Amino acid sequence: MQMPIYLIGYMGAGKSTVGQLLANRLGWKFVDLDEAFHEIHGLTPADYIRTYGIEEFRIKEKYVLEDLAELPIEKVIYATGGGYPCWEDNMDCLKELGTSIYLRWSVEHLATRLMLTDLDSRPVLQGRTKEELMDFIAPQLTAREPYYLQADYVIEAPLGAICEQDDEKIAQYLYTMIQNH
Repeated sequence: MQMPIYLIGYMGAGKSTVGQLLANRLGWKFVDLDEAFHEIHGLTPADYIRTYGIEEFRIKEKYVLEDLAELPIEKVIYATGGGYPCWEDNMDCLKELGTSIYLRWSVEHLATRLMLTDLDSRPVLQGRTKEELMDFIAPQLTAREPYYLQADYVIEAPLGAICEQDDEKIAQYLYTMIQNH
């Protein structure tokens, strides 16, 4: 696998953490599309959504990925935003541009992982309890799964996994998988 790798999945799935760990192991470049968005537009995705709305954000987010894909960079791992693959033809684009990998977690595990983050940095999650997070995540994950499951590879999160040590295990698994292809 020398083509770009796109990590997809729901927010809190570890796309950025696993992506950085994997890129370090492979000696590849890592790009977090949320950070690239911030560099290009001067606002974090959260601030952009608060200011201009989700639809305008999705349009700009698509351009960020397409612009980066045109750069002559080989051996790069991208962490996409959680909703990126589910908008318009974005999943088809990812599959054309490289290899897509879905980091799949249960609703409960995603809620637990998200509770360990700064929820204020995620506009749609601010102030929610774990139970409220689960109620929020469940229908969204159900709606997004048909897109996510189109990925070239689906990586099931380890049972009972919630912490960064588990992200290390996932990164190691992906490293081995890539080395064997």
